[in-house]
Amino acid sequence: MPDGFELRGKRVLVVGLARTGVATALFCAARGARVTATDSRNQTEIGEAISKLQEAGVMLELGGHQEKTFLEPDLIIPSPGVPADAPHLRTARSKGVTIWSEIELAYRFMKGRLVGITGSNGKTTTTSLVEHILKTAGMPTILAGNIGTPLISCVHAMKDETWTVVELSSFQLELTEMFRPDIGVFLNLTPDHLDRHHTMQAYGAAKARLFENQIGGDAAVLNADDAAATPYAPSLPRVYWFSRKQRLAKGAYVRGEDIVFRQDGAEEMILKLEDIPLAGAHNVENVLAAVAATRLAGAPAKAIADGVRSFAGVEHRLEFVAEIAGVHYYNDSKATNVDATLKALDAFPGRILIILGGKDKASDYTVLQKPLREKAILALLIGAAAEKIEQQISGSVALELAETIEHAVELASHAAQPGDVVLLAPACASFDQFQNYEHRGRAFKDLVRQLEKQAAGATSRKR
Repeated sequence: MPDGFELRGKRVLVVGLARTGVATALFCAARGARVTATDSRNQTEIGEAISKLQEAGVMLELGGHQEKTFLEPDLIIPSPGVPADAPHLRTARSKGVTIWSEIELAYRFMKGRLVGITGSNGKTTTTSLVEHILKTAGMPTILAGNIGTPLISCVHAMKDETWTVVELSSFQLELTEMFRPDIGVFLNLTPDHLDRHHTMQAYGAAKARLFENQIGGDAAVLNADDAAATPYAPSLPRVYWFSRKQRLAKGAYVRGEDIVFRQDGAEEMILKLEDIPLAGAHNVENVLAAVAATRLAGAPAKAIADGVRSFAGVEHRLEFVAEIAGVHYYNDSKATNVDATLKALDAFPGRILIILGGKDKASDYTVLQKPLREKAILALLIGAAAEKIEQQISGSVALELAETIEHAVELASHAAQPGDVVLLAPACASFDQFQNYEHRGRAFKDLVRQLEKQAAGATSRKR
């Protein structure tokens, strides 16, 4: 890790006061920086964080951004939701102002070793699984990043023996400079965030910054079955692979009914496919990636197997919610792009009533036509993207313009028969109607639990 970074006396501008921005502003202020924080929202919209920031001496510029504010600091830290090419940031960059993401600043203060995990899909499940396996192996761990806890909030808890496992988005990686994981994992690359990155080339390049600063003793882990990701394999660190489909010289792969890890010519059996508690072929890939990363981190094979077997899954990722009158309800609110929704559909044999929609990310929904035709019996469309999705999947499945998630769940509950699956897998961002995908997932689960109570009440009245 670097030898720190002197914040005392530095003029720091934090842009955006969501969870990461607030944590960054407080971190910098606590280390003697002269911090200004700016947000387009007003004080009422930001809420209780305002008092903490004011108590820490952070200067606030709310309700909009002034260009001159971006020209005065020594360092700007935009929140992940702020585009790197935003006009004020472009102006600041042209004047020589340093602009880092929060993970870059956090990296300057870290201790211990770092596993960084990125990809279009599966990041949260794989990150959680890697941390769970390392903890099962008795290794001190911290779970952080895009998974919910800003990396910068965890710096104080790090020790030399700590393994910090971090979920990393393209938004976080595109503004790094020295950030370097000991083990970097690139799961896959499918179209996503094209409203922000504009091209797949730019999106892939942002993800691949994960490997940019790695050195010879580090390790890079990539998906050998993903043709879009394999070209990003770096040259300097040791490269390992994972695969469901092919035998590898180095890495984790499926051999018959077993998952094995191969290194230095030796093949080691880790666990059986039937031991994986998570549904779907995509979760086999997530497990393979986690096996490779944790074995490289030094976890014994038995601890890896025990960790996989005992992993309970992650909220909002193909999360089973309830069975009501023989109908199974699943929350996959984290399916915020089309490829994630394809994987969710693939996890079930058929008779799916799927809830789609939200904020469009310049996605192509036509690729959903074939699996919807084969697997689904009804698509319930919600949010701002509903009309676009309707146009692009029309003719493949019965459609209902439900508009809201409340109406979608109500319609699904009336249409579903015993044995059916009601699946929230929206293929869109949530920001049109919800704060984030977690908010959307919790709303879905609350609605399903209301149905469950109603069904239980109806049953008891019949007795």
